[in-house]
Amino acid sequence: MNRRSLRRWMRKDGIKALWFLAPSLIGFAVFYIIPFVMGVYESFTDGSLGGRFVGFDNYRQVLGSGSFRKAAANTLLFTGVSVPLLILLSLLLAVLLNQSIYMRGWLRTSFILPLVVPVASTVMFWQILFDWNGTFNAWLHHFHKDRIDWMQSDGSMAVIVIMYIWKNIGYNVILFLAGLQSIPKDYYETAQIEGAGRIRQWFHITLVYLTPTMFFVILMSIINSFKVFRETYLLAGEYPYDRIYMMQHYMNNMFFSLDIQKLTTAATLMVACIVFLVTGLLSIERRFRDNLG
Repeated sequence: MNRRSLRRWMRKDGIKALWFLAPSLIGFAVFYIIPFVMGVYESFTDGSLGGRFVGFDNYRQVLGSGSFRKAAANTLLFTGVSVPLLILLSLLLAVLLNQSIYMRGWLRTSFILPLVVPVASTVMFWQILFDWNGTFNAWLHHFHKDRIDWMQSDGSMAVIVIMYIWKNIGYNVILFLAGLQSIPKDYYETAQIEGAGRIRQWFHITLVYLTPTMFFVILMSIINSFKVFRETYLLAGEYPYDRIYMMQHYMNNMFFSLDIQKLTTAATLMVACIVFLVTGLLSIERRFRDNLG
């Protein structure tokens, strides 16, 4: 497209497209971009309205805070444990559901159902399971074992991990199924003719052509792992057990105490961490795609 045709497109279709996009762009800028930029600026000041610029003082205070370090460590631990488990389980289920098995349609539907269940209903279900008088403790009592206060013990992290996997596994299974079904069957037939076994087909065909989908699934799983605060907050309250005190709890408590500087500083650090992870994954995915090409 030369400069003249580009100018003609801007005069016709480009202007029409901008008019259609303008409401969404304005809304996104007003409710997301502008508040985020203002929050980043507030993290470098000592007051909300007309505060004095203090450089990185707020960041030094936040990074030196024991509660922030505990929240950051718990969040990274949760992401580091839950995301690999979620990827592995969803991939295995997708491979299983991609075969001709009995009640495959019903199984696919059952994995999708947690996506449409409201958060409050999800939390109520897990409270019934892990409450002091809940189902698991009733089973322990039946077998003459001591009850466990699950949400006030180190096992609370396992409860949150299981709940996160249960809630998000259906979405990942759908994505993996789409990736598996997009691989041409001719590749497998050719590999069988050449004497390649199932393990070799898995590593040299399935895993190779499923890698772009896997990068996207990993990316979405990491982002969703940072949004587990709703379930944790409803399940354990504002000040949960130390093991499940997450970054969102820290920022929520800073908000209620009106410590806007620490709130915006923690939010900026969290966004920077997510951007770093996303950029790294996209860079690895780009290199893999170039090597594959």
